[in-house]
Amino acid sequence: MRKNQTLICAPLMADTVDELVELMHKAKLKGADIVEIRLDHLKSFDPNADIEKLIKQCPLPTLFTYRPTWEGGQYDGDEKSRFNALRIAMDLGADHIDIELKAAHEFNNFVHGNKPEKCKVIVSSHNYNSTPSAEELGNLVAQIQAAGADIVKFATTALDITDVARVFQISVHSQVPIIAMVMGERGLMSRVLCPKYGGYLTFGTLEPGKVSAPGQPTIEDLVNLYNFRLIGPDTKVFGIIGKPVGHSKSPKLYNTAFKSDGIDGVFVHLLVDDVPKFFETYSSPDFAGFSCTIPHKEAALACCDEVDPVAKSIGAVNCVVRRPTDGKLFGCNTDYGGAISAIESGLRGPHYNASENVSPLAGKLFVVIGAGGAGKALAYGAKEKGARVVIANRTYDRARELAELVGGQALSLAELDSFHPESGMILANTTSMGMQPKIDETPVPKEALRYYELVFDAVYTPKITRLLREAEETGAKIVTGVDMFIGQAYEQYERFTSLPAPKELFKEIMKDC
Repeated sequence: MRKNQTLICAPLMADTVDELVELMHKAKLKGADIVEIRLDHLKSFDPNADIEKLIKQCPLPTLFTYRPTWEGGQYDGDEKSRFNALRIAMDLGADHIDIELKAAHEFNNFVHGNKPEKCKVIVSSHNYNSTPSAEELGNLVAQIQAAGADIVKFATTALDITDVARVFQISVHSQVPIIAMVMGERGLMSRVLCPKYGGYLTFGTLEPGKVSAPGQPTIEDLVNLYNFRLIGPDTKVFGIIGKPVGHSKSPKLYNTAFKSDGIDGVFVHLLVDDVPKFFETYSSPDFAGFSCTIPHKEAALACCDEVDPVAKSIGAVNCVVRRPTDGKLFGCNTDYGGAISAIESGLRGPHYNASENVSPLAGKLFVVIGAGGAGKALAYGAKEKGARVVIANRTYDRARELAELVGGQALSLAELDSFHPESGMILANTTSMGMQPKIDETPVPKEALRYYELVFDAVYTPKITRLLREAEETGAKIVTGVDMFIGQAYEQYERFTSLPAPKELFKEIMKDC
C-alpha cells in the first residue's frame, strides 16, 4: 500500500563502475525508487563508456551527480570536463541530472539550452553551515527556478530542530517539484516527513553510516521503521523528545502499532535542545503527541497548559498530548506506573496470587539513583506503595530536595557504595550511566550489590547493562529498562490514539531488543 508519490533515492558511491552496478541492484532489492549515481567518487572514469554501461545496467530510474569539492563533493577537475559528463548522461538517457546553482547558468550555456525531454534537471544548493530565514529560503527557491530547474533542490544544516519548520513552510507552498532537506541529526524529521510536505524525493542509504550527506536514514528505516510509504498530507506527527535520542526504540514500538491499528500517524526521533522553543515552533495540530526522555521531562512539564495531578507532584512529565479541540498541551507521567509495576512483578515472580492486594514494595528500603524526571517518578511511585525511599545523586543538594519531597533520606553517589543498613533492599537506577555507547559504566560497584534483593535499571540500550549483569551475578533479581519501557508505553499509546494499547504486540516487538 502506498499513500504518496515521494520517491526514495539511494545515493550510490563507489570506486569503480562495476561496484556501482552491484549497488544499483542492491538498492532495488532494498526498495529504492531511484538511484543517485555519484560520478565524483569514481577513481577512474571514461564518461562515454562508463555512463552508457551505468544507464543500460541500472534496474531503476537514474540521477547523475558529479559534485565538485566547492559544493561538498569529491571532483576537483575542470568544469568543462564535468559539464561534458553530465551532457553525455542526458544524451544517453539519464532520467535526472543534478547541477549546482552556482554553475547552472554556465552549464546552460555549455549545452546551449538543449536537453532531452525525458531528462529532468535538478538545480541544487547546499548550505553546510546553517538554515537561512524563511524569506532567504524563498529567495533561494526563486533563484533556483530562474536558473532553469525542472526540480528545485536545496539542503541546509540544522543548528536546532526548529530550523526544519522553515523548510517545511517552503516545501508545502512550492509551485514546482521540490527536494528540501535539512542535514544533521536535528534535521532527520525533514527527511522522514517529506511526503507530508510534498517533497519530490528523500534520500535513503543502503547501509547505516554510508551517507552522501549528514543525517541520512537507511532505506530500511524509512520503509520499515517510519512507514514512509504510508505518510501523507494528513498524517499526524508524534515523536520522542530527548538529547540524546537516536537510541530510542519508541519509533519502532509506536509505528508498528500505528500500522497495525490503521492509525494515520508517524512517530519520529526528535533531537531537541530547547524544549519551550520546540513546542512554540511546532504548535500545529498536526504535531499531536510526544514522549519525553532525558533530560527534558521537567522542562516539558513547564510547557504544558494542563498537567495530571500525579505528574505535578512528581515534577516531571514523560508524555505530552495536544488536545485536538483547542490545541492546548496536556502532560502526564506514565513512567512511575510502568516502572513500579515491572518491579512489583519482578519481586512477586511468576506464581503470584492476584488476590494479594498488598504491594511487595510495602516496608522495603527502596534506593533510587538519580534525581531527575525518572528518579522523581520512581521515588513517588515507591512511596505510594509504602516503601521507605532513599535518593542517591551525584549532586547531593538535588538528592536532598527530592528526599524532602517524598519524606525520604538523601545520599551522595559516593556514599551509596558503603550504604547497607539492611539486606533485601531494592535498587533503581534512573540515570543514563551504562547506556550505549558507555556500556562499561555502572553507578554502583559489584560488591555493594549483594545487599539488594532486586535491581532495576531504566536504561534499555543495552537491555542487560553492566549494573544488571553484576547484580544477577551476586544473586539479585533483575528488572530491565525494557520492562519499564513497555509498561510506560501502554498508557501513552492510549493517550495518543484513544485506542486500547496492543500489549501483546508491544511485548513481541521488544522481545529481540
